[in-house]
Amino acid sequence: MHIVTSFLAGLIFGLGLIVSQMVNPAKILAFLDVAGDWDPSLAFVMGGALTVTAVGYRLLDRWHKPVYASVFQRPGKSDLDGRLIGGAAVFGIGWGLAGLCPGPALVVLSSGANEAVIFCVAMIAGMAAFKWLERLRAQPAAVAGDG
Repeated sequence: MHIVTSFLAGLIFGLGLIVSQMVNPAKILAFLDVAGDWDPSLAFVMGGALTVTAVGYRLLDRWHKPVYASVFQRPGKSDLDGRLIGGAAVFGIGWGLAGLCPGPALVVLSSGANEAVIFCVAMIAGMAAFKWLERLRAQPAAVAGDG
């Protein structure tokens, strides 16, 4: 049953991205172009997402545990640091250049569009580079701890 509910949640999410036109790079870029021909319609999509999220978090306080897990997974970290700000900056730059972010890119990838393929390959390369840099960053600490 867990697989079915996961599939349905993903399907609803993907359909929401399609209906809201979050899979249309031209629409995204028009939203981000606040100094030019700005299209504010995606602000309503974001407002709706924030509303649903806020209601969801309020409901979490009433439930003792989720249906398919032993505990709710809530963010444990709430402070801003360089990694968070840097990651947000890289995400924003990529979103502004491509007009896609990871969720919509995976939906568009199912159409076989070249832009989505290139985006997803670059996204996977970025994730691999991050893992590699994290390993490099952890190595000096391990070496210094041995001395």
